[in-house]
Amino acid sequence: MTKKKEKPELVFMGTPGFAAGILKELLRLGYPVKGVVTAPDKPAGRGLVPQPSVVKTTALESNLPVLQPVSLKDSQFLERLSKWDASIFVVVAFRMLPPQVWQMPPHGCLNLHASLLPGYRGAAPINHAIINGEKETGLTTFLIDEQIDTGAILLQQSIPIAETDNAGSLHDKMMEAGGPLVARTIEGLWSGSIKPVPQPFVAPGELKPAPRLSRETCRINWNNEPGAIVNLVRGLSPYPCAFSTLKKGETFVDIKIYEARAEITTHGDTPGKVVSDWKTTLKVACPGGYVHLLEVQAPGKKRLSAGTFLAGFRNTGELNFR
Repeated sequence: MTKKKEKPELVFMGTPGFAAGILKELLRLGYPVKGVVTAPDKPAGRGLVPQPSVVKTTALESNLPVLQPVSLKDSQFLERLSKWDASIFVVVAFRMLPPQVWQMPPHGCLNLHASLLPGYRGAAPINHAIINGEKETGLTTFLIDEQIDTGAILLQQSIPIAETDNAGSLHDKMMEAGGPLVARTIEGLWSGSIKPVPQPFVAPGELKPAPRLSRETCRINWNNEPGAIVNLVRGLSPYPCAFSTLKKGETFVDIKIYEARAEITTHGDTPGKVVSDWKTTLKVACPGGYVHLLEVQAPGKKRLSAGTFLAGFRNTGELNFR
């Protein structure tokens, strides 16, 4: 009888920095990764020079073979993937897989998702949890099936959302916790100690979605109350960043807002009106109070504190966001 290997051989699939962090942890723990599948290089910068994904860069630094298929159903890709002969596929922040891929590994194809499923299925769970004012989120490992983020749950871990968290800080906390959770899931699948559990049914109207972020998602509506606006800023900082259009006379310019604070009070100002001492305070009126803008960025400029930003707007008359 052939002795079972101590650690299963893996194929890792992912693209962004979050996935790269998980890959690094699995390599640190000594898991044998037969190869990595990631997105094709994408043109970036002024010269539109093709740039590798963060996962590809991480893989090459570790001398791992890399596949970058345009189509996951391509026969040559499937043949090369099967020749890696891995026991488990680990998928983090990647594309939807066809059955030819997720049915290939004998011990399962697991996905790490940055929410407590079935809540916040979709491409941007970290952002939407903060935008919606959640106090808790978490991580889920599950077996991939025919639909997006609907497979049977393997393990889950809750993670609190602090009032000081933004999307960047929560991303880092979840990435740090994600590696060990994926490792425990791999061990459970390999040993047979984890039994997949179907996701609980939630009525479609009660599910909280996490769709891909768009420009309109990032635009601030000053008719919302202060807490909701601050949550939007937190949930989109530092990327892609909430923004609003500043009207100065007949000039309109989009201003990114990285950090903000809510002030709950009654007032008679029109939503979007800028109220300032032109020294350190830059706040914007909305129903139920104001939103203090603490760190902003104008097009082509650096991120600035409110005070530094205001230095360029002294004695300019009324300003409004819209």
